[in-house]
Amino acid sequence: MNGFLKIHPDDNAIVALTDLLPGTSVSTQNEIITLKEKIPAKHKFVSTDLSAGSKVFMYGVLVGKTLEDVAQGCLLTTTNLVHAAQEFHTGERKTSWHKPDVSRWLNKTFNGYHRNDGSVGTANYWLVIPLVFCENRNVDVLKSALVEQLGYGINNGYLMQVRDLVEAYRSGTPANDSSGEYGDREVQKNNQRIFPNVDGIKFLTHNMGCGGTRQDAQALCGLLAGYITHSNVAGATVLSLGCQNAEVTMLESEIKKRTPGFNKPLYILDQQKTGTEANLLSEAIKQTFLGLRMANTYKRRRAPLNKLCVGLECGGSDGFSGISANPAIGYTSDLLVALGGSVILSEFPELCGVEQNLSDRCLAVEDAERFSKLIREYSEKAKAIGSGFDMNPSPGNIKDGLITDAIKSAGAAKKGGTSPVVAVLDYPEKVALPGLNLLCTPGNDVESTSAEVAAGANIVLFTTGLGTPTGNPVAPVVKIASNTALYNKMTDILDINTGTIITGAETIERAGERILDYIIGVASGEIEVAAVRHCQDDFIPWRRGISL
Repeated sequence: MNGFLKIHPDDNAIVALTDLLPGTSVSTQNEIITLKEKIPAKHKFVSTDLSAGSKVFMYGVLVGKTLEDVAQGCLLTTTNLVHAAQEFHTGERKTSWHKPDVSRWLNKTFNGYHRNDGSVGTANYWLVIPLVFCENRNVDVLKSALVEQLGYGINNGYLMQVRDLVEAYRSGTPANDSSGEYGDREVQKNNQRIFPNVDGIKFLTHNMGCGGTRQDAQALCGLLAGYITHSNVAGATVLSLGCQNAEVTMLESEIKKRTPGFNKPLYILDQQKTGTEANLLSEAIKQTFLGLRMANTYKRRRAPLNKLCVGLECGGSDGFSGISANPAIGYTSDLLVALGGSVILSEFPELCGVEQNLSDRCLAVEDAERFSKLIREYSEKAKAIGSGFDMNPSPGNIKDGLITDAIKSAGAAKKGGTSPVVAVLDYPEKVALPGLNLLCTPGNDVESTSAEVAAGANIVLFTTGLGTPTGNPVAPVVKIASNTALYNKMTDILDINTGTIITGAETIERAGERILDYIIGVASGEIEVAAVRHCQDDFIPWRRGISL
């Protein structure tokens, strides 16, 4: 393995693949560079002397400008480099691409749940949803009543740990410190399901529905409609107080917009019409039980791979994400597009600096213009509240080598592969076309993942360099580590390791193919990903304009 990587011939920022010591000599394109200071793994050093105000390039794009003179072989840091990104415009169409060879998968299928609208789910869930935060408590009561009795609970080993500590305290004896023994039991599920073909009942509480803007209410109803009509959902129970901004008619309109012939079982209960809380909850339990009986009639059947819609997400990124995990799922994305499937690239604050490339890849000029409009408006709104895309990198990102938003974005965009952009969607719109779709969302992991699933993703590929545990209530989230050290440390929450690309043991293409094979197993219910095993049911609606 080389100890460094120059990603693009035009780059003057070079990535350290391992810790490099002062005095180390590296050779790139016939030039020998002697490092003047320690370069930690994942961080960058410059290949030539740079004066203050010089442009710094990585991935072949502008990622920053120097704040002071930086000598050849010195480390780039937040003290000598500031975010900078190239301007963009609605340019010419550059939509040709080299389709990967997919002959190996042409006759492959997955076993999924076929819905009446033609979509195919990778799972089969029932939803319980509040239209307004006032109903969250009632949703929690339903959860406590239904989950264990229907066989969807997990044997939480940590309860045993607390019990042991309490007993030790009462007896006056020292507590036995054996925490590792308990965690192993935390994910042991109750397999005595009353409805074996239903993967679970999911409860999507939130803090919206009233008190905000009417636009927020409309967007919330669109998001919830995306989940109710989702291919992984058999039906839903909806609780309404009756006086909130997010009205029942608004939700029904959003459902019809997404699925005109919608005919899944849907039970909407209005507390102000029902009367007492006891009556509301009793009726909700009866109707939910009836819905579960219908949901249990669905069984997995073979489906072509073009029925897969895959969300592309990253969180807790590090300096290796953009050269291992992200390009690996970018190749998986290209494979899926070539097979007629759909993929979703979101997180608009993390496309800063690569807008021109994505705009040029839009098949329609109208989509290029819409992409430009959405990302500019988003950027301006962020600035209006005293922020900006340049503030997107988290302390963890920065510590692990992503010191400007443009560096982070250039690596994050690799998730989208190289195929043309078939559509540009605004939150919370739904995917209608096969191919690469751009979806306007925040960079926030859970808000973005929640939106991708509402847009139709029946699986999400989630890359991480730091171990973000994000999951989703209805779509399996495949967690992909960018480096082997992380994977080995957090095997309980991670599914796939792409650190093999960093060491040279595997190519990006081979890793992408391996990920596609894994997806097929997940989609068929043959592989249970860590986020599902741990019931990592993260769900946050986007309150438009206040999140990066």
